[in-house]
Amino acid sequence: MSALAAYRGRWALVTGGADGIGRALCAALAARGVNVTLVDIRSDPAQETAAALQSTGAAVVPETADVSDRDAMIALAARVRDRGHAPALLWINAGVAAGVGLCEARQRAVEWVFGVNVLGAIWTAQAFAQDLRDGRGARHIGVTCSTASLTEPEGPLTLYQTSKIAAAGVADALRAEFAPYGVGVTSFCPGLLNTMIWDAARARPECFGGPRHQAHETGVRWRAAESPDAAVAVALAAVERGGGYAVAPTAADTLQRFDARVAAQRAGFPEA
Repeated sequence: MSALAAYRGRWALVTGGADGIGRALCAALAARGVNVTLVDIRSDPAQETAAALQSTGAAVVPETADVSDRDAMIALAARVRDRGHAPALLWINAGVAAGVGLCEARQRAVEWVFGVNVLGAIWTAQAFAQDLRDGRGARHIGVTCSTASLTEPEGPLTLYQTSKIAAAGVADALRAEFAPYGVGVTSFCPGLLNTMIWDAARARPECFGGPRHQAHETGVRWRAAESPDAAVAVALAAVERGGGYAVAPTAADTLQRFDARVAAQRAGFPEA
């Protein structure tokens, strides 16, 4: 029996599940007979996506929550638990981007990106930690990082890249903390994909400056990119083998840039 077959008929929970990578994850899991709690900050898109995935035969239940709000995530976990849907597979996927450098970013932009990509990952893990520790059978945590977490930050997206390096650190910490409980952890590192992350501020809460739409032409690069489906298949293959890193690069020089970063780090060690 495959590792994913062990989740058939059980529950997964995916944050940021209404579109993009999150939707692809929900669809792939539901197609394999895994029931899914689909969480998104936007209620209508969450409900629409959940309804569209019902044809798989698995249960897909929409929920609305802001991952950057710890109290909201604790309340979400209580609702899910009360329904008997505590996840055996938790995918920490919600993420946002701002096309700005670290030093040029306004305070609320920094707080928003780190609030979702880093603190949101921590709050989600904290909310469901006890369910995963106490659970029986196969249990797993996935964290959607990015190939940006594997290479040196560059260009105008250094704020986003810094947050994803931190998110990868969260995944590493979870791997250490949950190993004694037999819970696997996958660090999912996709490259640029055809998602709406370029317009992530369309759902930005008021506390971070409120919604703001980017111009349509801003998303040209993303609309020309690969579908998230193939990358998600790489992520689920990592779950099959018990976790670790699942890298789905979409740029030809990603491995070269990763090697350069590792070489630079190695060069900082004193000579033996």
